[in-house]
Parts: sequence; C-alpha cells; structure tokens
Amino acid sequence: MGVDYYKILQVDKNSKDDDLKKAYRKLAMKWHPDKNPNNKKEAEAKFKQISEAYEVLSDPQKRAIYDQYGEEGLKGSVPPPDAGGPGGTTFFSTGDGPTSYRFNPRNANDIFAEFFGFSSPFGGMGGGSGMRGGPRSFGGMFGDDIFSSFGEGRPMSSAPRKAAAIENVLPCTLEELYKGTTKKMKISREIADASGKTMPVEEILTIDIKPGWKKGTKITFPEKGNEQPNVIAADLVFIIDEKPHSTFTREGNDLVVTRRISLTEALTGHTVHLTTLDGRSLTIPINNVIHPDYEEVVPREGMPIPKDPSRRGNLRIKFNIKFPTRLTAEQKSGIKKLLNS
Repeated sequence: MGVDYYKILQVDKNSKDDDLKKAYRKLAMKWHPDKNPNNKKEAEAKFKQISEAYEVLSDPQKRAIYDQYGEEGLKGSVPPPDAGGPGGTTFFSTGDGPTSYRFNPRNANDIFAEFFGFSSPFGGMGGGSGMRGGPRSFGGMFGDDIFSSFGEGRPMSSAPRKAAAIENVLPCTLEELYKGTTKKMKISREIADASGKTMPVEEILTIDIKPGWKKGTKITFPEKGNEQPNVIAADLVFIIDEKPHSTFTREGNDLVVTRRISLTEALTGHTVHLTTLDGRSLTIPINNVIHPDYEEVVPREGMPIPKDPSRRGNLRIKFNIKFPTRLTAEQKSGIKKLLNS
C-alpha cells in the first residue's frame, strides 16, 4: 500500500473529521521545523508527511481513492473511481490507456498556515526551514515578509504567547524526602479542540519524589495549564517544601538534632538515643566533655545525596547545657577542689 497515512497521523480508519483535525494539530505543532532547530532535517521530513497525510485523509475524494488503491492510486498508478477533482488533483490521458488520477501534495507550509491562521507559532527560532514554497516558506515569514498566506498586504496573525507557569507548593515530610515517595495530584483544567472550543477535564498527575530531594526542587509538567485559542498552555510546576520535624532539622545533606542535658551529664558523659527517619534506633554514647560549642558527628546518618542515594550526609548532634542557677558554698568548694585536683 506504500505510505500508511493513518499510521503517520496516528488515527484509525474510522476516524472522523474532528479526529483528523485534533491529530494534525498535535503533530504539526510537535514537528514544526522552527520548533526543532537541533534536528531540522528530520522535523522537515516528518512535517511534510504529517501535512500530506492530513491533506489526503481530510478530503473525502482523496481518502476514498487512497482507501481503495493506496498511495499508488493517488499518484497515478491506477484508474480513478470517477472524474474531476479539487485543487492539487489532475486527470490526464497518456494516449496509452484509460484516464489516470494524479495527486500532487500541497506545500506543507500552506496547509499549516491555512489550518492555524499563521505560518509559525514559534517566532522563527530556527531561521528558515529550507522547505519549498517560495516567499511564503517559513524562513521568509520572519524577515521583511510579514504577510499572511491568505493574500499580500494583510498582516500575519500574531504568534501565540506562552502562558506564565503555574506554581504550587508541595509540602513533604522529612521522612518522605529521606525515603522517597510517590504523590498523586488530581487537577482540573480546560482543553481546546481543533476548533478552539474548550471543555473541562480532570487528570491525575504522578509525582515521583526521589530520596534526598531538597526544599525548592521543582517538578514541571509541560503545558498542563488551561488551553486557550492562540495561547500555549502554561507549564504546571510543583515546588518541594519541607514540613517542620519534631526531632530533626536539615542543613544541606546533614541532619541536625539538639539535646538538652545537665551540667553533670556534660562533664561526666551522656548517651543519646534517637529514632532515625527510616525507623531505626541509634544509641550514641558520648564520653568526651561536652562544652557549649561541642558537636558530635555521626557519619552517613544524614539525608541521602540526590545524585547518589547510596551516599548520605552526616548526623550532627548539638547540645543545650542546663547550668545550675545557684550553688551553695559547699558545692562551690567541692567543684573547685575537684577541678583543681
């Protein structure tokens, strides 16, 4: 059958006109050469295929011929089912056989401009596309030739603007940021069909939070905002926030905990008992003299490092020493004797 236009446009053989428009709209915007400056040749080839597929399947006569005879029938290898045809279609006789049907694909740029009302929604980011079409090709539309393909002297429709990103705070516990978790967010938004008519839809977005992610980490869902005519939908952005924890605070990849101890414990020794963020019990004996600036560091008991979750920061234990407010003369004498010995 040659080229499979249904496969190119990602529709089935029973697709209606609205289905074709929706498919063309999505694929033409994705593969527009000006949106793909880094792989322009591949984009141009796909853009031409998409345009040709839409031109054939959206025209009842061309589609009937294609369904019956395939691409070969469209391009002159078999007789047509009837005579006459719209633009881009000619019938001729070679003198050696019956009248033949010949389909000449239209310029992809013209189909795009006719469908959307403008030649490029991307501001000519990649310069000229190199596709055929003379002065109205995409490259020419962004220099001095700022006219619509519907006639000289009429200003080209303005390119659609990108709506500002929509940001949402996503609060997470330290436990969730330590172990990683998955959150599902239900959103409601408006989507537009090929004619520009909008309708409400609900979607479930899945957010995979990786171990060690920090406050301020952004997760972006491109173009998940409301769709509007001549406006590129906003990106939906979730920003990680950290809920306060009853035991730990976070400093970079380290976890910090503060323990209140007596002066006696500071001078004679103290044992710290902790439950980690993943539920383990830690017992940390400290036999050093604990002074006000003392900090006990437990290696690799901090937060996972996002780029390598097998590595972790440190656990840092700080102390708040409770000094007595009064001492008797006997106590003072005993302390002096003890410290001077």
